[in-house]
Amino acid sequence: MRLRLVKDDLNLDYFKRATIWLGISGVLVVIALISFFMQGLNYGIDFRGGTTIRTETSTPVDVGEYRSALDALGMGDVVISEVFDPSFRDDQNVAMVRIGAQDGEEAVSTEVIESAEAALAEVAPDIRFVSVESVGPKVSGELIQTASLAVALAIGAVLIYIWLRFEWQFAVGAVVALVHDVALTIGIFSELQIKFDLAIIAALLTIVGYSLNDTVVVFDRVRENLIKYKSKDLKEVLNMSINETMSRTIMTSLTTLIALIALFVLGGDVIRGFVFAMIWGVFVGTYSSIFVASTFLVKLGVKRDWTKPDEPGPAGTQFGDVDA
Repeated sequence: MRLRLVKDDLNLDYFKRATIWLGISGVLVVIALISFFMQGLNYGIDFRGGTTIRTETSTPVDVGEYRSALDALGMGDVVISEVFDPSFRDDQNVAMVRIGAQDGEEAVSTEVIESAEAALAEVAPDIRFVSVESVGPKVSGELIQTASLAVALAIGAVLIYIWLRFEWQFAVGAVVALVHDVALTIGIFSELQIKFDLAIIAALLTIVGYSLNDTVVVFDRVRENLIKYKSKDLKEVLNMSINETMSRTIMTSLTTLIALIALFVLGGDVIRGFVFAMIWGVFVGTYSSIFVASTFLVKLGVKRDWTKPDEPGPAGTQFGDVDA
């Protein structure tokens, strides 16, 4: 007996209120931008600068005890992570303790570092402080620029790929959906003031890939159906294509969410921000591939003369028959 998440004869009209969906998305993007420019992001150590202390002990690292000892000092943004490496000895347990610079300061003071080391020594008497490295605000500013450039280049590459693979109308719809997803993700991090670090940049790039994959699956079915049903209205073909791929969309999103929710609950504080961004990205990515990318395609229209009526063949540009 086969599990069916969606009926085989699903026939929903996704564009009955297309203007309303675009309006809701537009309002949410505006709110996200206002939040970003009004209160900004809660940048983590990667972007604000700070000090990293590398420690070694012969006993196992207890991240919870380390964090409790440092929280009692009121140091603000502190990230503790255990380092694993196959080359380590059995009695070599390594941890990285990152302390963020306070507002208005360019680096963590020597007194703060010494008090942190003293607190850790009380928890693990055999602890050794192997190295202490500081990252200033100049380097952090360069990281922000590099991260922004990475996201922009990824979206630009998507624009070129979709343009070559399909048509420019498909490319515009896909890129608008990706910008929508990134803007809403940055907006919710700004609104909730969740810590924003390099892991979130990785999440943004992953969200771009996830959303693009979902959009390309829908667009590929649209292209097939445009060839098959040349006399049908574009909106009708889009509805048919989305309904036909809905089972795959729901299955992919649900299985991804199961893994992400498990990581969010059990993964600990270190990856919680990254996982939250991914969970949010699954929702907005699925939504945008249907109600943003496809709706823009309806508004822009698309040419229907890719092949002659009696001549089957690849649709799209001269690159339309290239496997994705």
